[in-house]
Amino acid sequence: MKVNFINNSYRRFYSANKKEIDNAVTRCLSEGQLTLRRDVWDLEKNIAKYVGVKYGAGVNSGTDALFLSLLALGIGKGDEVITVSNTFIATIQAIVHTGATPILIDVSWDEQMDVSKIEDVITKNTKAIIPVHYTGAMCDMKKIMAIAKKHKIHVVEDACQALGAKQNGKMAGSFGILSCFSFNTAKLLGGLCDGGMVVTNDRKLWEKICLLRNHWNVHQLSVDRKDYPQPEEMQWAWKSRLSNVNAAFLNVKFKKLGQILKRRKEIAEMYLEGLKNVGKLYLPKGRKKGEIWQEFHVGVGSRRSEFAKFLEKNGIETLTRDVVPNHKMKGLGL
Repeated sequence: MKVNFINNSYRRFYSANKKEIDNAVTRCLSEGQLTLRRDVWDLEKNIAKYVGVKYGAGVNSGTDALFLSLLALGIGKGDEVITVSNTFIATIQAIVHTGATPILIDVSWDEQMDVSKIEDVITKNTKAIIPVHYTGAMCDMKKIMAIAKKHKIHVVEDACQALGAKQNGKMAGSFGILSCFSFNTAKLLGGLCDGGMVVTNDRKLWEKICLLRNHWNVHQLSVDRKDYPQPEEMQWAWKSRLSNVNAAFLNVKFKKLGQILKRRKEIAEMYLEGLKNVGKLYLPKGRKKGEIWQEFHVGVGSRRSEFAKFLEKNGIETLTRDVVPNHKMKGLGL
């Protein structure tokens, strides 16, 4: 038996929803609706409404969502942004590419940002905190928001692994002034290729993200979007657009998100029950009410490589390449 790390779920989802997916993609191709068109607008509205905010802006990736969010807030050279080291490198790259300095702090037992360490690293140069909702669990947003308010700094949520998670009645992505999601194929709402979205309640920041993602040029889109900003002058910007075909696929998949989250919870609970008596295996402590399962992390102490080889020998693929923590990777200077 072969247990693939990801690919089986892609095939199963497509097989189960083939007609609806094919119709959505074929419609885009036959109508020539390929770049920043109706399906993107629909997805933006769907995600924003689901999260409980006013606006969404589809971009090329979750990485770009973070990068453009920081740019929209005016963060750049000389500024500092607090985040964690155990995140995927994209979170830190987004900070570095603005010219700002990433300030990395540790995480707690649940792999989420250790809130007790935030104020120790805040300086006059600190402009933002990026809490990373890792593996579908969530950081303590009540405490993080209180610290941010006290020190007058921004919160940009990295919710790329937490679409659908909830804390104290609020969805992941509804706390920060800007929040970011990923539609990378491996994510909960994985698309045909890379994709991402920024969500916010701030109209001016939403307009700025829309301009930054499209060369600061929206005139050719004004027929479709009467609510788009119309800038009086140009600024240097980027090209970071969510594919309309990808958005069409994601709109189909979004309808099934509740089912996907439910099934992942069922599988995680089977793992927790089936592995609970396996010696020297450290299991996640479950999820708090409202949290979800993007990933299921198992700890094995110092025998990580040996354990991975054992699983692979028995037909179970693993993701074990990120052995060196981000803050110890040579060449990054973190």
